[in-house]
Amino acid sequence: MSEIAVVLPDGSELGVPEGATLEDVAYEIGPGLGDDTIAGKIEGELVDKATPVSDGDRVEIVTDQSDEYLSVLRHSAAHVFAQALLRLYDDAKLTIGPWTEEGFYYDITGVDLDEGDLREIEDEMQEIVEADYDIERVVYDREEAVAKYEDENEYKLDILDREADEAEVSFYEQAEFEDLCQGPHVESTGEIGAFKLLNISSSYWRGDEDNDTLTRVHGTAFEKESQLEEFLEMREEAKERDHRKLGQELDLFSIPTVTGPGLPLYHPNGKTILKELEAYGESMNEEYGYEYVETPHLFRTELWKQSGHYDNYVDDMFLLDVNDEEYGLKPMNCPGHATIFEQNSWSYRDLPVRYAENGKVYRKEQRGELSGLSRVWAFTIDDGHLFVRPDQIESEVNDIMAMINDVLETFDLDYEVALATRPEKSVGGDEIWEEAESQLESVLESANMDYELEAGDGAFYGPKIDFAFTDALGRKWDGPTVQLDFNMPERFDLSYTGEDNEDHRPVMIHRALYGSFERFFMVLIEHYDGKFPLWLAPEQVRILPISDDELGYAHRLKNDLEDADFRVDIEDRSWTLGRKIREAQDDRVPYMLVVGSDEAEAGTVSVRDRKEREQQDVELETFIDHLTDERDEKRKEPDFLD
Repeated sequence: MSEIAVVLPDGSELGVPEGATLEDVAYEIGPGLGDDTIAGKIEGELVDKATPVSDGDRVEIVTDQSDEYLSVLRHSAAHVFAQALLRLYDDAKLTIGPWTEEGFYYDITGVDLDEGDLREIEDEMQEIVEADYDIERVVYDREEAVAKYEDENEYKLDILDREADEAEVSFYEQAEFEDLCQGPHVESTGEIGAFKLLNISSSYWRGDEDNDTLTRVHGTAFEKESQLEEFLEMREEAKERDHRKLGQELDLFSIPTVTGPGLPLYHPNGKTILKELEAYGESMNEEYGYEYVETPHLFRTELWKQSGHYDNYVDDMFLLDVNDEEYGLKPMNCPGHATIFEQNSWSYRDLPVRYAENGKVYRKEQRGELSGLSRVWAFTIDDGHLFVRPDQIESEVNDIMAMINDVLETFDLDYEVALATRPEKSVGGDEIWEEAESQLESVLESANMDYELEAGDGAFYGPKIDFAFTDALGRKWDGPTVQLDFNMPERFDLSYTGEDNEDHRPVMIHRALYGSFERFFMVLIEHYDGKFPLWLAPEQVRILPISDDELGYAHRLKNDLEDADFRVDIEDRSWTLGRKIREAQDDRVPYMLVVGSDEAEAGTVSVRDRKEREQQDVELETFIDHLTDERDEKRKEPDFLD
C-alpha cells in the first residue's frame, strides 16, 4: 500500500498509509492519543475522526482536552434535543441542527412550539443524557439513505441531493434515534454534563426568505453544571448590555419601520461617537500615508461585472433599472478605488499608493437575519486599498497589522488572528491563490504571530488575515481584516512602469481597521455597557447647579469647558440634587460638576464621576488640564479621582 504524508500542527510531516483516517493518524502518533481521539481538523475544518486524510493535508487531533471539544459536545446536544422532540411530538420534522459559538440550534417544522414547551423537552433530554446512549456513526449507500426520507422529509432529501457524497452517506445513531449528519460527535450522550434550551425563533430553509418558514430552537451545553451557570449569568448580563436596549435609552440610534429594515438612523449622540471613531481612523491613515477618495453609492453594473462581484455577489446586491440600464448600489468600495488608480499612469517609484474612504455600502441580507446594528442593509466601511509592488507586500501588511493592533489596544479588546484561504466560490487561477496565501502566511510567520487556519473562509478575490476580538463579556466578534488581492488588478488591467521600463501588475491590498462602523459601534456599546471613555462619550461633563442661583456660574463653567473643546450640558431642571445625580449616572456621563453657593463664591467645582467618587474644592483649570490629558491619551475610564 502506498504512503502519503500529512502535516502536523508543529509543521512536521507524518507518513501514513493511503486511505488512512484521522483516527489512524492519531494511533500513528501514539496509542494513547488514538484512544483519546474524539474528532479532528483537516485544513482547519472540524470533522469526524473517521474522515480519510489526503496527501499534504494539515491535520489536528481533537480530544476532550481540546478547545474544539465543546463544539463537538454541543453538536451531540443538538441530536439529544432532536431525539427528545421526536419522542414527544411524532409529527415533528427535522431539518438541520449545527453547533454555534454559544451552543446549538435545531430547525424544525410540523409542530407548533412556544417557550412553555421547552421545559418538557428538557426533561426528556435529561433522561436521554442519563441513559448514556452510545453515539455511533453508520454509513449507508445513497439509495438506502434516500429511502429513509422518501415521502417523509423533503428537507433531508434536499441535503442529500445537494451536499451528500455520491458513494456513501453518514448517519449517527443513539438508541432509537438516527439522523443524517457529517458529525463529529462525542462517544455517548452521557458526556453532556449540562444543557439548557434558551429560546425559540423563526428561520427560513437555507436562509432564503422565499423558502419555507421553520421554527428554530436555540440551546447550549457544557461539560459541567458550573460552566452552564456561568454562561447563563453572562447571558443575563448581555441582555442588560444589548445595544438595541442601550441605543434607545442613551438616544444613540433607531431603526424605525418607516425607513425600511436594516437602515439605521443615527441620532446626535450616536453620530458624535461615530465622528470620534472616524477622526481616530483618519489620524492613523494620515500617519501612515493614506489619501482620501470618495466614490458614489451607485454604479452601472458593468463595473460589478468587471470586478467579479456581479457573478459572485449579485444575490446580495440591490439592483435598479435606470433608463433601460442596470445599476447597482455598491456592495463594496474596492472597484471604485481600482477605477481611480486605473485612470493615472504610475511608476514603480510612486508605489505604494494608499487610498482611504469611509464608504457606505449596501448588502441585501435576508430580513430574518437583520438585527440591530450587527447585521444591516446599509453600513459604512473604514476602507483602505493599497496598490503595491510585490516586494512591498510584507512591509505594508505589517504596517496595517500595527494599525489594527493600536485600534484593538485602544479599545481594550483582546483578539485572535486567522488566515482565511480560498473559498469554493472564487475568481482567479490556482497559481495566483497559492502565491497570495503564501505571502500572507509568510508575513504572519515573520511576525511570530499565533494564528488559526480558516480553510475556505477567504474573500472570493483573495485570501485574508482576519482579527476576531473578544469583548468584556467574552464574546467573539469579526472585526478588522487584511486581504491580499491578485485578481482585481488583473480584471481592471492595472499596471505601473517598473525599473526595467516594462509594465508590471501591482498587488492590491484591502484593509479595514474597524471592519464596519455599525458592527464596531454595536460591539463598543455592549463592551462598555454604554459607559464610553471620555474621548468617545457624547456628553463628557454635566454641570449640576444645586439651585437656580448657581445657573449663571454654571454657564460660565460651560463656556470655559467648551472653549477647551469638551462636550458639556447643564442640568437646569428644578430637581433635587440627588435626582440630578441619578439621571447623570443613568446617562453614563463620565464627569459631573456639582456647584452650589460655596463653589460659586470660591470659583471652584466639586467633581463627581460615574463611579460615584467625589472631590471638592477643585480648581477648574486643574480639572480641564486633566480632562485634556485623559481625552488625548484615550484613557479607558475616568481617572481624575484615582
